[in-house]
Parts: sequence; structure tokens; C-alpha cells
Amino acid sequence: MKPPKKTDVVIVGGGHAGIEASNIISKLGIKNTLITMDLSAIGRMSCNPAIGGVAKGQMVREIDMLGGLMGRVADASGLQYKLLNKSKGRSVWSPRAQVDKRIYEKIISKHILRQEKTNLIEGEVVSITTEKNRVVGVLLRGGYEINTRALIITCGTFLSGTIHIGDRKIPAGRMGETRSEGITESLIALGFKTMRLKTGTPPRVLRSSINWAQLKEEYGDENPVPFSHFTKNFKPANEACHTIRTNDRCHSEINKNLHRSPMYSGEIEAVGPRYCPSIEDKVKRFSNQPSHLLFLEPEWRDSDQIYINGFSTSLPEGVQQRSLKLLPGFEKIEFLRPGYAIEYDCFFPSQLKATLETKGVSGLFFAGQINGTSGYEE
Repeated sequence: MKPPKKTDVVIVGGGHAGIEASNIISKLGIKNTLITMDLSAIGRMSCNPAIGGVAKGQMVREIDMLGGLMGRVADASGLQYKLLNKSKGRSVWSPRAQVDKRIYEKIISKHILRQEKTNLIEGEVVSITTEKNRVVGVLLRGGYEINTRALIITCGTFLSGTIHIGDRKIPAGRMGETRSEGITESLIALGFKTMRLKTGTPPRVLRSSINWAQLKEEYGDENPVPFSHFTKNFKPANEACHTIRTNDRCHSEINKNLHRSPMYSGEIEAVGPRYCPSIEDKVKRFSNQPSHLLFLEPEWRDSDQIYINGFSTSLPEGVQQRSLKLLPGFEKIEFLRPGYAIEYDCFFPSQLKATLETKGVSGLFFAGQINGTSGYEE
């Protein structure tokens, strides 16, 4: 679709935060233009095949009560549900669901496409236009301008993103996807203070390369509870995930190659989320622990691609493979994609009002990972 010359609200980014923004704005009857670098990637679950978890599950329910999409779509695409922290007080009970990524993305895309008030544009915003400290428009790569009353930036990990795998550095927003350039420079010129954040993802491996008899089956709750208050007739699947623990031999291989991890070689100086440590961090900082739990999760129903939760890493691909092959059941493991760290620009959230509007520029809002959150915390 051709970009409009004028719209009420421009949303930059088609991930979780951008989708929720467009959804609510459309419900309010306000015209909005959602600009994404890849229309086929709307709602893509790039980080992991799960919704919710500690702290995040509570946020999904808050979003749901405000009319958001994530809870309802998770309930329509779930593969396994589990309420975490049941042994503790109710205030920390945290809903989490394995979901079918393909179904989740399909439902989200259909919903956004049906919104009468939304224009979907494939393109890249490279700068922001202001007058008297107020947003008046954006400039797209190629020179096209859109005038607007408000701008919501939800770029995720794409702002000057760099992927790290050992000594390899790849300019990208996600593996295989071009990063965004220009917005950071435009915001710095407007007086905003930036920082670098990092996050990581584990390897994806071929299901048939694992000896499943060596792993422990893990099912969800027998009487699962939906995310959304509005979900009716809730009878989700309860597909098995699997667990395995790392061992001394695996730790030894990782320790032997710590100097080849960008986080320890000094290549990555950005900070990462406290509660999502890499396997390098676990082995180094918690050296008194003889093993760490890995959780094997299917990425969609009958998926041949398995996500190794708990093994987030930026070690060289060969080291990742050798260390995993030292675990029982993984002797013949084959990678579909190595784990990697990604470093990207974000902005100090102290520059925002409680509404997420910036203090320095009226009509400019930041949402999602640009505010220094980790993924799926929109």
C-alpha cells in the first residue's frame, strides 16, 4: 500500500508493542499508519515460543484488561499452559504458555489487516520531523514524507542492531533481517540520551537429532487457566516439553572458551537483563552449581525445530555444538541456527512521562524494547 501523505498516528515497528498500539488506537477510531520493514514479519515471535512467565505473565493480563491482543491470541494458539511459582504467594503466581508461533503470527496478522483505521506500510523510517518541540512527521528511506500528529516508536532490537556469534559481527535487527538505521541519530539530534542494551537467544536444533529417551518429559497444568479474561470454552492442548541438565563436561568446554565469548572478550559492553543470563554467565558466576536446567520447547505444533531454553549464548557456533554434544541424548545434535547475542540502541526511560510520551518532544512516544526492557514486555 502506498504511504498516505497524512495520518493521525504513525507507528514504527510491527512487533508486539507496535501491534498493541495499533489495535487500541484503531478501537478508538483514530487513523493510524503502521510502518514495518517486513510485512510478512508482523507479530513475529523472534525471541522464544512462549508468552508470559515471571512478571511478564502479569503484564499480559494487564494488557488484556485494557483491551489488548496478546492474552487472547496466546489462548488461541497455546500448546501448553503452566502457572509458575505455585509454591509461593499468589502475588507472584505467573502464567506462562508455550504457543504455536506460526498460528500466533497468523492470527495477529489477520487482525491487523482487518482494522479499518490502519494502513500497513512496508518501509523504513529514517528521521523524525518536529516543529517547536512537537512531532509533525516522519521521513522514510527513499524520501517519502508522512505528516502526523503523533509518533510511536516500537523498533525492538532493530535500532543499529548487531548480532554476535563468537568473533563474528553481523549488522542485523534479527537473524536474517536488516537492521534499522537513522532513527537513533535523529533522536540524538533532538537531545535524547541513548544507551546500548544486549539480549540473547539460544540455538534452534533439529528434533530428529535428539535422543528423546534420555530426556525428561514435562507437561503443563492438568487444569490450565487462560491468560485472557475474555476467553471462553478453554480447552488447550497439553503437549510435552522436555528437560535436561548440563554437566561438568559441558561446563568445562564453556569455561575453556569463555575468552571467545564477546561478552567476556570486551566486544559487547552493553548491559543485559538480570533475570535472563547467558550460559556463559551461569557457568562463570554460579560456578558452585554442578548443573543448570535446559528446557526444550517446540516452536510450533509438530515442529522439527526445537528451542533450547536456558542455553542463551554468544559463543562460537562450534563451541556451542561441542558443549551440547557432551550431554546425554545430544551426542548427535544438529543445529538449524546457532545461539547469538544482539546489541542494539535504546533510550533512558527517565526521558518519558508516565504515558510513555517523551518529555522533550510532544506527540512522540516510545514503547517496548526501546525503553530498555527485554523482549515481550510491551
